[in-house]
Amino acid sequence: MYDLAILWAWFEFATRWLHVITAIAWIGSSFYFIALDLGLRQAPDMPEGVHGEEWQVHGGGFYHIRKYMVAPAAMPEHLTWFKWESYATWLSGFVLLVLTYYMGAQFYLIDPNIADLAVWQAVGISMGSLVFGWFAYDRVCKSRFGENSTRLMLFLFVVLVAMSWGYAQVFSGRAALLHLGAFTATIMAANVFAVIIPNQKVVVADLIAGRIPDARYGKIAKQRSTHNNYLTLPVLFLMLSNHAPLAFATKYNWIIASLVFLTGVTIRHYFNSVHARKGRPTWTWAVTVILFIVIAWLSTEPKFKVGEAAAMTPAAARFARAEGFDAVTDIVMGRCSMCHAPEPMQDGLHWAPKGVALDTPESIARHARDIYLQAGVSHAMPPANMSFIEAAERAKIVAWYRAATGS
Repeated sequence: MYDLAILWAWFEFATRWLHVITAIAWIGSSFYFIALDLGLRQAPDMPEGVHGEEWQVHGGGFYHIRKYMVAPAAMPEHLTWFKWESYATWLSGFVLLVLTYYMGAQFYLIDPNIADLAVWQAVGISMGSLVFGWFAYDRVCKSRFGENSTRLMLFLFVVLVAMSWGYAQVFSGRAALLHLGAFTATIMAANVFAVIIPNQKVVVADLIAGRIPDARYGKIAKQRSTHNNYLTLPVLFLMLSNHAPLAFATKYNWIIASLVFLTGVTIRHYFNSVHARKGRPTWTWAVTVILFIVIAWLSTEPKFKVGEAAAMTPAAARFARAEGFDAVTDIVMGRCSMCHAPEPMQDGLHWAPKGVALDTPESIARHARDIYLQAGVSHAMPPANMSFIEAAERAKIVAWYRAATGS
């Protein structure tokens, strides 16, 4: 019979799966249209108002695509909108943020060694920063300052560096990088929802009414779409960073995150140049490799360390008081702590997997749910049962967790 922890874990997984699927759809369509737009060519037989065209082949068929500089003379009978991919990606991502970091704030969002926040304070800072980020960015884009695209992109990078540092001062390392990704993704999704699609709807309404659409709506939408194009790869890195303690559990995690944005620019510049038939600027790959080497160096200087909360949270205390905790502590210490420790004794490990240390009763209580799911219900841990944990020991872990939760 499934208990609440198992059902909750599957709900989290389903939401994560949805998030990945919709993100693939959004990124795929975004990259495709940027490449298409850059690759458009002039042709002598193009209808009036057409900016360029492109012939493509895929799946055994040929496609002839034309782009109008503003809009066709009349509203086409069939029009496909590309918007739900971005909406679904952001919504599923926000649900994941709530499930993992808000409802598990004491485990993943708050690190008392960095900032001893109450849950409501941490959640408030999180949500407030996402809202602030969009409105501040949108206001700058609409100002005279934002009319210069290069200047605007440089300013946006400065803002992202500042936010990277700011998040690292209030949240756990894992949450800091994840929030920088969420901050950026919110801007990207809001660009689609609040600017690109509304502008396209204005153009469509003009066509239906028989008016000549204003070209500035397309220009504004193109600017926001370009921003999204350069921000996509860094967001992917940040969203996956919770699997890489070398990125988030280091003193310089905010600098690492900032440099990742630069690698996104260099990589996208290469592909955008190729798609626009402006050559192959291979120097961008050299710069990307140098930046990545710097990132790798920063992740180990100073030495990687795992931080645990100085005091046991109320949620963890409940597990520490539960029947069987002493026995489980002995089991975890004997079967898991050789890897999950600030200085692992297992050959080949230089840091605790995923930054999780299980070398004290406090840390074991804090990670009760993970221990229950990974080593109790399933046999995922230890990997290949390398420490020879016995079935009776797994049963004790299950009994302890269920005693604490009343399930």
